[in-house]
Amino acid sequence: MFEKLEELAKNNKKISDFHIRSGSPLAYRQTGEIIMVKDVMVKPQDLIDMLTTNCNEHETKKFQDTHELDSAVTISGLRFRANFYKTLNGPAAVLRRVESKIPDMGQFDLPDALYDIIDMHKGLVLVTGPTGSGKSLIIHCLSSYWLERLTTGYKYPKASRVLIIVPTTSLVEQMYGDLVSYGKPESAIHRIYSGKDKNCDGHSIVISTWQSIYKLPKDWFSQFGMVIGDECHGFKSKSLMSIMNKASEAEYRFGTTGTLDGALTHELVLQGLFGKIYRVTTTKSLQDNDTLAQLEIKRIVLIYAEKVRKEFGKRTYQEELDYIVSSEKRNGFIRNLALDLKGNTLVLYNYVEKHGQPLFRSIQDAAEEGRKVFFVSGDVGATDREAIRGIVERSKEAIVVASLGTFSTGINIKNLHNIIFASPSKSQIRVLQSIGRGLRKSDDGSDTTLYDIIDDISWKSRKNFALLHADEREKIYKKEQFKYKNYTIGFNRDGH
Repeated sequence: MFEKLEELAKNNKKISDFHIRSGSPLAYRQTGEIIMVKDVMVKPQDLIDMLTTNCNEHETKKFQDTHELDSAVTISGLRFRANFYKTLNGPAAVLRRVESKIPDMGQFDLPDALYDIIDMHKGLVLVTGPTGSGKSLIIHCLSSYWLERLTTGYKYPKASRVLIIVPTTSLVEQMYGDLVSYGKPESAIHRIYSGKDKNCDGHSIVISTWQSIYKLPKDWFSQFGMVIGDECHGFKSKSLMSIMNKASEAEYRFGTTGTLDGALTHELVLQGLFGKIYRVTTTKSLQDNDTLAQLEIKRIVLIYAEKVRKEFGKRTYQEELDYIVSSEKRNGFIRNLALDLKGNTLVLYNYVEKHGQPLFRSIQDAAEEGRKVFFVSGDVGATDREAIRGIVERSKEAIVVASLGTFSTGINIKNLHNIIFASPSKSQIRVLQSIGRGLRKSDDGSDTTLYDIIDDISWKSRKNFALLHADEREKIYKKEQFKYKNYTIGFNRDGH
């Protein structure tokens, strides 16, 4: 098996991944297609040898205890990011090719703003750029710059570490994986979430959720010379502001985000915490240079029956939402849409019990045998979310029914072809973050389609709340120069 693996890795530069499962043929992904090497069967011992050869004793034990491990392997001088896991037939692994040498900044077509930032002796900086603009790579470059300075005599005895703050456990793991794939040694990075040890001794980089550290004393934060707040549009909360105030020893503070809410007050708060705002790039420019996938937006307006619209003339906002999310006919429409679409689909909802769970069950029950349908809410752990994300990236017709709070922000899904807005929302941040889940280039180069479900229950001159929210989303589409079309459907004619 190893001879064939080395041959393919060395001679075929188009291979992006290897899929290695005990009891199955060796397989690899090339230009989005999985190809089986039918005459090369993988034995359990092959995986064990790969694990023990490339991983240290601590990592090997972790795999034995948890049955999963994220690490790195080297094949014929080439570096691969490796995810080891166990199956019923024995060990398995997915290998993703990564560059062994990180290019220097001169090899990228980077905006002048980044050079201005790096030339600063000290300061507070807020960097904004849409999903797919490379914020994790920027974070890697910034942290590397700081740590390299420490090795050349520019050192503070106490404030020497880098603290990276993210909003969710999933993003801790995702950021960790990104930094490792860029070349950071795993031993240099400490992760903090869900009660994990706060002792950072022996680690130069700490990645933590803000929830895990905001109550820690000021002395704990004094060990960090650089603080980076990822998804920093959320730093207007008191807890996050408290963290930044405690990190008084940090010579550098950076904030990165894909979205600002457009409010002057919000921008002023962030400027007070991080300093001048640098807008690195725009979604439109990244689409124009083929870095991000093209986006088509289909606004599907459901026109409700006159009897229903007349009744809703006096309904409150909550009453309207309860009616919309509990509508069997509406949920049936979304179910059929999700099942009919080609490619991987993300269905985003807002209410777990009222909407998400019934919608998931409906889709799952109607799906063809073997089709992958997943449910994600705040109760689904980080490890399971990462597993779902990995499965979707390797699938062609998977459906993920996920809450806006868990999959709208920061979670990167490479091969996502469709997004369905199943719940009304007018938040600029939430809308743009949700759209961003589908803008990363798929392996097959296909574009992304957003289906924006709009509920028209207006009566006479009074627009209903969901329709007003849709108007706000339309303003966002226009501002971002997204192409969109309106489709009208006579909905719920029976008045139920």
